[in-house]
Amino acid sequence: MHLNEKIQAIIEAPVFQPGHVWLAGAGPGHPRYLTLEVADAIGKADVIVHDALVSEDVLSLAKTADLIFVGKRGGKPSVAQDDITTKLIELAREGKRVLRLKGGDPFVFGRGGEEAEALARENISFRILPGMTSALAALAAANIPATMRGISRAITLATGHAAGTPGDLDWKALAKTGEPIVVYMGVSTIGTIAKLLMEGGLPSETPVAVLMAATMPGERSMIATLATVEAEIERQNFAAPALIVIGRIVSMQTALSGQHR
Repeated sequence: MHLNEKIQAIIEAPVFQPGHVWLAGAGPGHPRYLTLEVADAIGKADVIVHDALVSEDVLSLAKTADLIFVGKRGGKPSVAQDDITTKLIELAREGKRVLRLKGGDPFVFGRGGEEAEALARENISFRILPGMTSALAALAAANIPATMRGISRAITLATGHAAGTPGDLDWKALAKTGEPIVVYMGVSTIGTIAKLLMEGGLPSETPVAVLMAATMPGERSMIATLATVEAEIERQNFAAPALIVIGRIVSMQTALSGQHR
């Protein structure tokens, strides 16, 4: 049996019908983190509407699909979410097999829920294809356990782009849990986040890891503390896409260092 036939038999994927939209997660970046289901869908799509965090290596798996870039970058011109949703609906109504491909998982800070809701409202058939969320993949790749007996009993995934603005997360309350926090989209606001967490009682020496371009050839990481992370990000020229991990689990990286990856 050919490999593609074996994959098809394993995943038992339904037929990708014309006029359907599949909302899929491409994982943290490297193609090896794709699920079999998503890799199969990439090869079947007529058109792939993809975000900026979907790597060229992942897109290279597309056979004949048209590629439409709708990536967003904080502080830079980007496609409005309403326009993306409208494009998905238009393509589906043209009878295309539409793959909406996002970095990580479509339902973890990927606005997949909003797009699914809009498709349902317009009676467009859709499926959700989960992907490996970037936070957990990046931590694993950096030898940092997301949870660890005796260190953490829970983990918070938070978006940091609106830190300090009205209606944002209560960072001081998160600090009081003492549990690790993984911050998406927080490079530009980490100074505010660190200040609020320390005001909430988290010690200034709490370890912080910054994981940039995780799983990709240009990946970089560093360890700082709540008191020093903002300055270190600037000094070492770290930039998005990056995840920030705050809490005692970061100290496990040292304990696990030297292990083969």
